[in-house]
Amino acid sequence: MTHKIDSYVEQQHELYKKLALEIHAKPEVSNYEFFACETLSQQLIAEGFDVTVDVAGHRTGFDARYKSAKPGPVVVFLAEYDALVGIGHACGHNIFGTTSSLAGAALKEVIDEVGGEIRIYGTPGEEGGENGSAKGSFVREGFLDDVDVALCVHPGHLHGLTGTSLANDPVDVEFFGRASHASGAPEYGINALDAVIAVFNNINALREHLTDDVRIHGIITHGGDAPNVVPEYASARFYLRAQARHTLNDVYQKFENIVKAAALATGCTYKFGLFQNSVDNTVVTPLLDAVYERHLNRYGEVVTPRQAGGSGSTDVGNISQVVPTIQPHINISNEPIAGHSIEFREASKSELGLSTIALGAKILAHTALDLILDPQLLEAVKIQHKENTQNQV
Repeated sequence: MTHKIDSYVEQQHELYKKLALEIHAKPEVSNYEFFACETLSQQLIAEGFDVTVDVAGHRTGFDARYKSAKPGPVVVFLAEYDALVGIGHACGHNIFGTTSSLAGAALKEVIDEVGGEIRIYGTPGEEGGENGSAKGSFVREGFLDDVDVALCVHPGHLHGLTGTSLANDPVDVEFFGRASHASGAPEYGINALDAVIAVFNNINALREHLTDDVRIHGIITHGGDAPNVVPEYASARFYLRAQARHTLNDVYQKFENIVKAAALATGCTYKFGLFQNSVDNTVVTPLLDAVYERHLNRYGEVVTPRQAGGSGSTDVGNISQVVPTIQPHINISNEPIAGHSIEFREASKSELGLSTIALGAKILAHTALDLILDPQLLEAVKIQHKENTQNQV
């Protein structure tokens, strides 16, 4: 079975490299990944999967399935393929989606022999944006209810195991006031921009009373139209982040109180709420990462311990809250590169970057195969995941 998986990956590698380059050349942001969705879903149809497009409320999402006649675990490979606004595939999702798809196709070579079901979930908008963070929708709509484990690997600098990430509530704030001449009749105006500024000021006062893991950062998206007109409308957009969902829920309530206070102080009315799916923190399951690392080592590669530092957010966290999940990093650059940079975008189409499609697909497929062949290992992974989910700080 090892030989079958490896041989199939090698056989298909050039094709999947080509698909990755085509997706790289046509970067698409959240809710507009039409080319990437079609490219991957059509390839999976050709691989023998039953594919449904437009799922979980996401027109560029897909659900690809192949079920053996023999019973066994349900394994999901998560596929991302969205790009960043303005800079394209500077997070390497052109590699991410193709790697997961090839891993699923390679595992299909042996699934009839061992039993079980393979799924590849095409999850749009990991970077956020219009109808973004689709994995939250997949969880909410029940796509993980019968799943045993979820696997994916993210491009990066050096090899690394799954790390923690911050929960994230992306929110919009809007204030509605009354326009008036800013000099001739200011007493008749209600200044919506004043309310937005009050929000920023009160957030800075709140920071003293938050734990170190909390991050609140935002921008003013509309501040008025002319300096001689009292702004009747102003808006801002914020990311609220924290290490754990229960902490973030408390921050969200405090933030909304700040918005209410700003409206009351200025006489405005307001709208407040999420502008896309909320994102949960990642629950790490070290036993599952250990299986991945064992296969990484088998191919002559090693994990490099990472220094502690800042953390972002990913909707893989939503999946990890309900099933054991891994998202290690696979090396696409021997030189340090920052995510969401031009250097990362170029690495995502480099020879080293494209070579990781085969490496990642092999490791993911073999990791899944180990879990299918060893029910005790899978059960131990599930038990650890349950304990770590319950014991979140």
